[in-house]
Amino acid sequence: MWPSPADVGAVTVVSQTETSITLTWDKVDGIATYDLFYNDDGTNKTERIDRPNGDQVQYVVSDLTAGTLYTFTVFTVDSEGLRSNGRTFTAPTAPRNIQNLKAVSQSETSITLQWATVDGIDHYILVSDGRETTIDASEVSHTISSLTSGTEYSFTLFTQFRNVRSSGAILTAVTAPRNVQKVMAVRQTETSITLQWEKVDRIDRYILVFDENETIIDASEVSHTVSNLMSGTEFSFTLFTEFKNVRSSGAILTAVTAPRNVQTVTDVSQTETSITLQWDKVDGVDRYILVSDGNETPIDASEVSHTIPDLDSGTEYSFTVFTEFSNVRSSGVILTAVTVPPMVESVTAVERTLTSITLQWRNTNTAWTYQLEIEHRNETVDVGGSLGDVRETVRDLKPGTKYTFRVITVFEHKSKPYEVVTLTVIDCQSINWQITSTSIQAAVDGEFTKATLQNETGSPLSVRQSVSFTGLYPGGTYKIVLEYERLLQCDHNLTVSPSDPVGRCEYEASGYSIGVVWDEPLGVCTQAEVNVSGSKNLFDCGERYGVVGGFQPARTYQVSLVLLSGDARSQNTFVFDCHTDPRGVIAGSVMAVLIFIILVCVALFIFIKRPDIIRRNKTFTGRSKRSTATTKAIPASKFQNHFSTLSLDNNKGFRQEYDHFSLVSADQPQKVATQPENKVRNRFSDVLPYDWNRVKLTSSGFTESSDYINASYMPGYRNNREYIATQGPLPATVDDFWRMIWEQQVKGIVMVTNCTELGQTTCEQYWPSGRQSRLFGELSVTTISEQQEPNWTLRTFSVKHRNTSEERTVKHFHFTAWPNRGVPQGTDVLIQFRGLMRQHIERDGGRAPTVVHCSDGVGRTGTIIALDVLLQQLENEQAVGINAFVHRMRLNRPSMVQTESQYVFLHQCIADSLKRTEDHIYENDDMIYVNAAELRELH
Repeated sequence: MWPSPADVGAVTVVSQTETSITLTWDKVDGIATYDLFYNDDGTNKTERIDRPNGDQVQYVVSDLTAGTLYTFTVFTVDSEGLRSNGRTFTAPTAPRNIQNLKAVSQSETSITLQWATVDGIDHYILVSDGRETTIDASEVSHTISSLTSGTEYSFTLFTQFRNVRSSGAILTAVTAPRNVQKVMAVRQTETSITLQWEKVDRIDRYILVFDENETIIDASEVSHTVSNLMSGTEFSFTLFTEFKNVRSSGAILTAVTAPRNVQTVTDVSQTETSITLQWDKVDGVDRYILVSDGNETPIDASEVSHTIPDLDSGTEYSFTVFTEFSNVRSSGVILTAVTVPPMVESVTAVERTLTSITLQWRNTNTAWTYQLEIEHRNETVDVGGSLGDVRETVRDLKPGTKYTFRVITVFEHKSKPYEVVTLTVIDCQSINWQITSTSIQAAVDGEFTKATLQNETGSPLSVRQSVSFTGLYPGGTYKIVLEYERLLQCDHNLTVSPSDPVGRCEYEASGYSIGVVWDEPLGVCTQAEVNVSGSKNLFDCGERYGVVGGFQPARTYQVSLVLLSGDARSQNTFVFDCHTDPRGVIAGSVMAVLIFIILVCVALFIFIKRPDIIRRNKTFTGRSKRSTATTKAIPASKFQNHFSTLSLDNNKGFRQEYDHFSLVSADQPQKVATQPENKVRNRFSDVLPYDWNRVKLTSSGFTESSDYINASYMPGYRNNREYIATQGPLPATVDDFWRMIWEQQVKGIVMVTNCTELGQTTCEQYWPSGRQSRLFGELSVTTISEQQEPNWTLRTFSVKHRNTSEERTVKHFHFTAWPNRGVPQGTDVLIQFRGLMRQHIERDGGRAPTVVHCSDGVGRTGTIIALDVLLQQLENEQAVGINAFVHRMRLNRPSMVQTESQYVFLHQCIADSLKRTEDHIYENDDMIYVNAAELRELH
């Protein structure tokens, strides 16, 4: 038997696909033919391989079934056709690839894959990023986790059978991009909501889903406005990021549109401190918000009005009313409204004339204007609102008539009116005064409630009632004052007729002259008018004797005698016959010459040695019956020589003139000042006011009933009551002092003392320290300014009556460099100080007296008053009468100009004013006389 050929060695499976298996083996020597036997689906198949090339045989078995394990037998066939025993082995085909591989879901960190199942395999192999994952053959999906968001990944999924993999299904998929962060509604209107978010990098776009609609937003945008919405409604928004058509999970935001604004907001009422707003109700809101001056006030949704309290009067405010829904506000409605302006604090009649009244009030806001209503004329005047004091003069009024004025503050609204009732003054000059020697009567056309004669008050009088004062002092000059509730209506000086004269004749000059003697008149008489045969002669009434010359002896002449008091004449003329002396017929000429010479010599002697004897003051200043002679005014051109003359013989002239003052008015009564209840009101027992011209306090508007104060009316340059000289207030009289200031309507106080001097209290401080207020009785005094200078202090006081709320301003001129009973160290500072007070008197003093005081109210007080009057006289007349005016002052108050050094100082002030040279400085009283001696030597 022929032996079988040798079998092939090892057979190697080179590759497997789903339909083929590639085999290879080494050739067997001498064998050119090989047979491959295998079974496919139950069918045995044999394939002949004839004369393969090379040393190895490689053969591909095709048309196989995927995922099938095949048994192969390789036979060698020799040339004789004999087969070998055969080399048998198994090999599977690659399994079928999966179908429909896809990414079914992607998140920021994962991708889930899904595929159709493949039967007859062992498992799946997933390869991604070089990593292999084995998946059970029963699974049809797999999730890959821990991925990076917004990143593209490549996946290959294999099936595996008998360790043979399929060719693999490849899928590219991306993770979902990162969601947006902090998406918010940044602005809401009634019809739109604007969303905003933080930018997300590496995305293709944003997708906004709202109400089932999608809006694509460019990746560069970070905000978007959704429009055409309904007001006051809640909406839900989802914002996605998208990368390669894969969206993020989405950020959800719920937001509301702004509610509808309120409609027709109005200010329905206003007061000085509140405004009430009203609006139409808005449905579907949570509440209203009212904003003003940065303050927010929530208001319940059921309310449609609100009152804002605690506002400033007369001020414009801006209000914004919002509606609010789910903490979202509407755009708001703005309303500007103003409070009612305040009523003016005070209206004062600062000037009243016959036909006009000037009202003044204070304005504190330039936006305010005013209306002035004049009741009696049914007239309204618009007044501008300049800052500060506002003045308005109403003209064409009727004299002596009461008018009611109302001042209304206007600032869109009108304030409550401030009503002031005042009067025009009465035309004193046009009143038909009926004057006798003991009475003054008149019918007055004008309103007043009180008539005062000097300090004697008549009964209250009304319109057209007669003013009647009787029992007056013949020849006296009286001040008639008509008032309406403390308002000065008429201020008029009248001199009643002197008493009727009674006279007789005496022989004089041997019949060539007539001596006329008249009885001492009752009352005041300044001159006697003697008329003989048409020759009018005036004599000093106090002499009670006058000589008229130019007649013949032994003749009879008719004489008429009239007494004068200023310009007033006695009502009746006394007429009588005078017989001249018959003895003068023979030697008339000689004797006349001798008598004339003697008289001239005597007159010259008296004029030189005793000038005070022949100098008489002919000015009536009160009720004093005493009329002591005074010198005439000295012309300015002769004053320096006059000063030198008085300084001769160690100031003998000064001493003689000053000694003469000691007897002036010593007999005038001072009964009221010495009453027991009034003694404690006097600082010094020897400085008391005269009864006839003391200042009387009234009880109107004050609780005090006493009318006494140690104060006297003093004459000035223009009238007899320009000043009030008073003592420095005591602790018990400070209230009385301010009562006097108020009642006399004083606008200026001159103080020429310090409160404490040489360790003693010389005057009680009667004003509050600093910018404070202090109550004196019914009067509240406030220091509103204080200006201190080296030699004086200027203050301004506000004085307010607490019962009537009337307020006035008083200036205070305080000279601080004047020692008690002495004189200042120089004239210049006092002259400058006097200039300040004079400027105030002429500008603001009006007709009210100026109060002047030191400690006792006579020494320094008299000196500063005299200086003020004498400098006025010097300016207006170019002459000055120092002696005459000091004499005149002492008729009104004792001891005025209290020391001789003060009297000399007055002369020095006038001399320095005339010279206008370097200041004279006085160390003490004696220096005045040293300076006077130097001046005498100079001349």
